[in-house]
Amino acid sequence: MLAGSAMPALADDFSLDALIAAAKQEGPITVYATTGKIVETAQNFTKKYGVQATGKKVNEPTQVELLIRESQAGKIVGDVSVSGDVAASVAQLIPEGIAYSWVPPDLAADIPAPLQNPLVVVSDEHVITYNTEAYDKCPITNLWQLTEPEWKGKVAMLDPLDKPNYADWFNQMAMHHDADLAKAYQDLYGKPLDAEPGSATKAWVKALAANAPLLADSEAVSAAVGAPGQKAPFVGLNSVAKFRNNVDKGYKLGICGGIDPVSGFIYPGFGLIAKGTKSPNAAKLFIHYLMTEEGISNQTIDGKMSGNSKIPPNPDEQSGIAAYMNQLTPYDSSTAADDYDARQDWQDFWTVNYKR
Repeated sequence: MLAGSAMPALADDFSLDALIAAAKQEGPITVYATTGKIVETAQNFTKKYGVQATGKKVNEPTQVELLIRESQAGKIVGDVSVSGDVAASVAQLIPEGIAYSWVPPDLAADIPAPLQNPLVVVSDEHVITYNTEAYDKCPITNLWQLTEPEWKGKVAMLDPLDKPNYADWFNQMAMHHDADLAKAYQDLYGKPLDAEPGSATKAWVKALAANAPLLADSEAVSAAVGAPGQKAPFVGLNSVAKFRNNVDKGYKLGICGGIDPVSGFIYPGFGLIAKGTKSPNAAKLFIHYLMTEEGISNQTIDGKMSGNSKIPPNPDEQSGIAAYMNQLTPYDSSTAADDYDARQDWQDFWTVNYKR
């Protein structure tokens, strides 16, 4: 199979043993990922295959910047990227020949077609959360309630200026779910939303920003919502990975299920290979490893979902997210380039309307 191809070869043409043998003849690889758990994953990979790999935690925008600069310099450091910035990957990295997607042919039948081009290694779910100690059930049932005076200054979330996946979610909502958001408004208030067609999302984002949400990192959002002993805790929007704090810190985080029209969103992590890598077979073997239960289990324990449909939810995961997946907006990779083009507009729109 050609190194630059994004399409899988036929399974009959693929041999995992041959790939392992070829990888062992190549030099070490470095893997960039947005989770620190990639360090452990790389160590386990090295032990399993005898192919040296080093994992490095690198945030979304820095990954993109490094891959571009390394490609321009002709000095590849990051051979594999598990990218959290999918819009930039589709708009820049892949079309400019900086990185490419490879689907393990022997696993392709277990990977849904929408998750193959580019390959989704793992998805991160961000959900509306509440404090189960303070409330018998989630205190909101509709996204528009987050814009009401009752929740002014009492919604905690990640900053869309720091986390591009939030700006991308706004654009995905506008492109694919705007009518649902408009209907949710009418369902809640009994009257049509007074907004131009196709702008329900803009109306919601504007109202949310103006309601003075607490913008913080994921750990602080988790504490604002889930820390025990609170009389009037925040509701929040955060990654399900932070539900591990229920065990580690005694937090009381719960998922707000049944929110109209959605309870959160799914954001994928693409598995990409740097086009100039000197160890393409080792890079492919690492991608293959990530698409197995052994290779991804230390991430699925945090509620993340593998792109391989045969890998079940981790039984030790704390949030119970598997029961809510159909209540989250899926990510449509076919419009990822539109997300990238619109990202700055959404961030500017948020900035103009945000009230502290």
